[in-house]
Amino acid sequence: MEDIRMTATKAPYAKLKQELDDAFSAVMESMNLEEGPQAQRFAASLETYLQVPLVVPCASGTEALRFALSVLQLPAGAEVVVPAFGDASVVEVLLQLGLKPAFADVDAATFTLTASSVESVLSPHTAAIFASHLFGQPAPMHELVQLAQQHKKWLIEDATQALGAACEGPDDVLVKAGAIGHIGLMSFFPTKPILSSGEGGAVIMHDKELTAKLQGRNDRQHLVEFTDSRQRLGALDAAMLDVKLKYVDAFNEGKEKVARYYDAAFADTELVQTPYRASYGSHVFHQYTIKVTLDIRDGLQEYLSNNFIPSAVYYPEPLHLLANFAHPSCKAGDFPVSEELCKGVLSLPMHTELKQEQLEYICHHVLVYLTQLA
Repeated sequence: MEDIRMTATKAPYAKLKQELDDAFSAVMESMNLEEGPQAQRFAASLETYLQVPLVVPCASGTEALRFALSVLQLPAGAEVVVPAFGDASVVEVLLQLGLKPAFADVDAATFTLTASSVESVLSPHTAAIFASHLFGQPAPMHELVQLAQQHKKWLIEDATQALGAACEGPDDVLVKAGAIGHIGLMSFFPTKPILSSGEGGAVIMHDKELTAKLQGRNDRQHLVEFTDSRQRLGALDAAMLDVKLKYVDAFNEGKEKVARYYDAAFADTELVQTPYRASYGSHVFHQYTIKVTLDIRDGLQEYLSNNFIPSAVYYPEPLHLLANFAHPSCKAGDFPVSEELCKGVLSLPMHTELKQEQLEYICHHVLVYLTQLA
């Protein structure tokens, strides 16, 4: 049996090798690595895929978040509601820009913000809500849009882990994740659903007024001038992304098959909570993240590792308890769901190249370990 890996990069590259090589060759022949047409071509492709009026490519997901916040022009000291369970880099950017994170708990099934969790922490200082789609499961954007409209707050949508997922918008119409909030963003870091060669990101413009403000005279050159050169997506990354975007749906379908195998394997044990599929959208399985009881996770991960099965914990610490973000008003127990998830979630290998015997081997060892505890 081949070694089991958390993600696969070589095999997908091999399948697209000719298209990718042709795209790279075109870039190298031009030797225009920073301001070539590839970034604009990728932006146009992503606009078509998401059905949005404007996409601004950026050098990374971090730069995309910075760019999005600069477009919103939030006042210094303003609060942005963020999930207590999630990526610490979001909070780091907020603090660097002089903004204040207002943590909110997440839903125990979807692992995302909900309207009720956000509403419980809204204050007169709140300027925006940062909703992140996690592990491939979209947040309930239909209710978050309504809440943002009711309280007149900006809604920022991070669709990094849910590219290709469908989600109900405010009119109960299915829309691609990333195209629902006032402004969206994505990261194309190598561990993300659409793998670039290095980094990359994009800001997704959906709100008409924000789009008109940024477009100026509807001239893409205006966007190049608007962005700092450090924020721009390189030509090689853009060329790769433009090729791979065409195959996102096919790769998502392949991961869905793997997810169904895992689901069936764990269906008869109450010790494993498999990924929830919300009725308002589709799950694209950026990760296959199970949840077990607090006293099982670390032992299970060690057992899998001893049997050459990789796994990962995203995210091991709730954001409100991290030392760098500590706030006098936050303490252990404030956001119980987020704190419990940090102790109980475990992501299993998830990619389209997993073979039947590998999946059997993974599931067998998960179940063997759990049986020993019974």
